[in-house]
Amino acid sequence: MTKNMSENLPSRRLILVHAHPDDESITSGATMAKYVAEGAQVTLVTCTLGEEGEILIPEMAHLAAGLEDKLGQHRITELDAAMKELNVTDWRLLGGPGTFRDSGMIGTTANERKDNFWQTDLLVATKHLVKIIREMKPQVLITYDDFGGYGHPDHIQAHRVATYAVTLAAAATFELELGEPWEVQKVYWTAFPKSVIRAGITELKAAGDTSEFAAQDPNSIPFACDDELITTVIDAGDFAEAKVAALKAHVTQISMEDGFFALSNNLGSRILGSEYYRLAKGEKAGPFNDAGQENDLFNGVAS
Repeated sequence: MTKNMSENLPSRRLILVHAHPDDESITSGATMAKYVAEGAQVTLVTCTLGEEGEILIPEMAHLAAGLEDKLGQHRITELDAAMKELNVTDWRLLGGPGTFRDSGMIGTTANERKDNFWQTDLLVATKHLVKIIREMKPQVLITYDDFGGYGHPDHIQAHRVATYAVTLAAAATFELELGEPWEVQKVYWTAFPKSVIRAGITELKAAGDTSEFAAQDPNSIPFACDDELITTVIDAGDFAEAKVAALKAHVTQISMEDGFFALSNNLGSRILGSEYYRLAKGEKAGPFNDAGQENDLFNGVAS
């Protein structure tokens, strides 16, 4: 983890606010690798350690929250390995390691804990992010939509914290000890277009996949986004392999044998190498692709 980098910042600066280790690689891994390679400053902020995550590796099951409760510390090592694959050197845990705990899903015991991210006072969490924004001075910020993509409380809270932090970071009289006010020019929400999901499911079925995911209708998948809402697509196919390597680093959480991750053909590379966003703050600006979508998160921003 790298901090205090505000001196001599690159001309293009991007912050991503994600809920758990692995979320960043799934939704934005190729984007991160692309902009790092182009010389942009990329800062990842992860809000929790994902302590409540389901462990896919039987020999590591003892780390689970209900046993040794050491999964969060282990996932720091997975996040570090993933960021090395993407060449992201500035990644941070909001408030420091273990400050905010994974909240689990609504209705679970984990979700009722007072030390989890969901239960945390919004302003308390937001101040940590305001400080980072004022330090790194990003023109662009990426987070989730108001539903957190699929309704996980930590994703929703990450959206709330990021949205509130953008407002407070720009406020001329708010907590000046956190740094000089800074206006984030563009905010994006991660997105998965229904058309892309539908094409992937079709391909999975053609390959004989009979999994629950392959049987779903994209219209019923919570994180599937109507195509007309997509404002921006980042074509980062050259970094699909780096994204796959980053995904593999999250070994306790991700199986590369399931879903889109199992596609090794050209469609799989396109799905992994193209990442989609909805512009939530700022002006949509060209150049545009044939579908009228932006092809660069920094289109139209001032340095």
